[in-house]
Amino acid sequence: MKIYGVVGWKNAGKTGLMERLVTEIAGRGFRVSTIKHAHHTFDVDHPGKDSHRHRVAGATEVLLASRNRFALMHELRDEPEPPLAELLDKLAPVDLILIEGYKRDSHPKIEAHRAITGNPLIAPDDPTIRAVASDVPLDLDRPVFDLDDTGAITDFILSEVGL
Repeated sequence: MKIYGVVGWKNAGKTGLMERLVTEIAGRGFRVSTIKHAHHTFDVDHPGKDSHRHRVAGATEVLLASRNRFALMHELRDEPEPPLAELLDKLAPVDLILIEGYKRDSHPKIEAHRAITGNPLIAPDDPTIRAVASDVPLDLDRPVFDLDDTGAITDFILSEVGL
């Protein structure tokens, strides 16, 4: 499977860019999946629901299924966070997997950047960042796209991965 990442500091526009990329890539007829790294505790389940009760009771995995979707929740308990490669193996085959976060991994990425955040660019010190999507012009040694130019960013990513 082909993979490509979107990285950047908090409030840089990563999630909005991911959403637009998924819409654009799927609209071009490709099957796309996503992985999102969270730096904080999160839960997709709700206290009082049966699946939550199963997890609290000690189940390692709970698979919640309906006719529209299924969700597999795996409690790590005292296990370390799985590496990205292990998580990628859990996904069904698609044309492209977009990854939000995992900026320290070695897959190719585009950096989302908003000047108002005041954060420095990651790209100058990271050769895995192949381009930057920014809300201001930048002088870099790699392509720079307008953060809102989803078509051009999509063209670049699809070209990069050979789709």
